[in-house]
Amino acid sequence: MSNILAFAETRGGELRRAGLEAVAAARVIADAKGGQVHAVLFGTAGISKHAAALGAHGADVVFVVEHAGFTHNNPEAVSATLADKVKGGYAGVVLAASATGKDVAPRVAAKLGVPMASDVTSLTVSGNGITCTHPGYTGKVIQTVTLTANPAVVSVRPGAFLPKENAKAGAVETLAPSGDPSASRVKVTETAAGNTAKLDLGEAPVIISGGRGLKEAANFKLVEDLAAAFGNAAVGATRAVTDDGWRPHSDQIGQTGRLVSPDLYVACGISGAIQHLAGMRTSKTIVAINKDKDAPIFKIADYGIVGDVLTILPVLTEAVKKAKA
Repeated sequence: MSNILAFAETRGGELRRAGLEAVAAARVIADAKGGQVHAVLFGTAGISKHAAALGAHGADVVFVVEHAGFTHNNPEAVSATLADKVKGGYAGVVLAASATGKDVAPRVAAKLGVPMASDVTSLTVSGNGITCTHPGYTGKVIQTVTLTANPAVVSVRPGAFLPKENAKAGAVETLAPSGDPSASRVKVTETAAGNTAKLDLGEAPVIISGGRGLKEAANFKLVEDLAAAFGNAAVGATRAVTDDGWRPHSDQIGQTGRLVSPDLYVACGISGAIQHLAGMRTSKTIVAINKDKDAPIFKIADYGIVGDVLTILPVLTEAVKKAKA
């Protein structure tokens, strides 16, 4: 079989962009193999309302698994159902390398007894192999691995595969969970939401990120102003900044923070420590602002501005406002 299964991730009953990105990556593999993309959507009663969106973004068939045991993410029950479905005849399964995906993907691979490629930023299909690239050694190298196992398990970095709309509606079928999700050994009793008014870093097309070059917490207002001018931008930060309490740890981007791949990443007063680069170097376009012309961030930046970030940010903000007016 050449069909590929995609995990349609949800949170709080809402379909996440990560689920559509998993479908987009699965589409790449399925098209090369001449197969279909089948998505699996987990949730409580009513979750099937998102099936149409999955079909409109490339899923040929959407399997809906409704059960009260999926009120919160239930990695054990989800991975058991996914693995059993894959055993029914699929060439692979694709998940997002999100927090949820990182919990589920290794469980699926272990249940299937196959290797997996994690945090993949691009992939191609050649013969029976799926060749994946992903950052390794804290982003210092880009590794290429080829999975020849059948089925293969792949998790893709958020932002690396863009959802694509099409005019085709996918078929919708119900799927029974494997076992009783309520009897799972893993019980998620509560999901504590962060600042829901903020755009999620993993889903933002533009990220404006600040570092110690801003000199003090109050100057992050300049970063927020630029993000607001774009209208679709999220604010990120380096670990040094979050450790100092200038920004919440949920804003941290890097090896021990969020891994992001936005269309545009603006690094404001960030020198470019390896740990930070590991989290953002796969951004599609990188703009760096730093008064030190030898700062490491300029080695990976597509555009560089050498100067005082406190002077440059207000100018950029006004320029963006003017361009969008």
